[in-house]
Amino acid sequence: MRKIIVLSFLSLDGVMQGPGGPTEDPSGDFTLGGWSVPYFDDGVGKAMDEQLSKPFDLLLGRRTFEIFASYWPQHENEWPGINSKTKYVASTTLTSHEWNNTVFLKGDVVDAVKQLKQEEGPDIQVHGSGNLIQTLLKHDLIDEFWLKIFPVTLGTGRRLFAEGTLPTSYTLVETQASPSGVLIANFRRVGELKISSF
Repeated sequence: MRKIIVLSFLSLDGVMQGPGGPTEDPSGDFTLGGWSVPYFDDGVGKAMDEQLSKPFDLLLGRRTFEIFASYWPQHENEWPGINSKTKYVASTTLTSHEWNNTVFLKGDVVDAVKQLKQEEGPDIQVHGSGNLIQTLLKHDLIDEFWLKIFPVTLGTGRRLFAEGTLPTSYTLVETQASPSGVLIANFRRVGELKISSF
């Protein structure tokens, strides 16, 4: 069974929107894009290189796919192998694209992702794709989170864990801190939330 792994940059208050630049995702009048860039140091780069060097396919929402497709086909030297990876895209408006190895999910996205998880193949990484992640969270389809938590608060913007997130428990698999203070933390889902009292 394939795992669904979400890689996400987060602020301390859980915002995932627009980490890479002012024009990356200004939806909802978000004006703080680019908040991760001043903290992206060699430690974060090394962790990303390790995670992206593993075998994987991609699962992307439409907006993230369009951002990726406008850049990566011409810059594969910066992400070797990206063009040969299978890119599964959840979209109700796009049905085809010229980028190599792009597959548009048909029908209900939840059913399609469940089917992907049952197939043979590498694990599936989700980058960006905030709306898609909310759907995956509501249907308990995420197996791991590979998070980069940056030492900033934003107070506004799309959050990774929004309303509709199911109560779930995780175990911390790996953690480290980069020189600029970015926490690199990998969590694996272990089951339903257990509650008790002191």
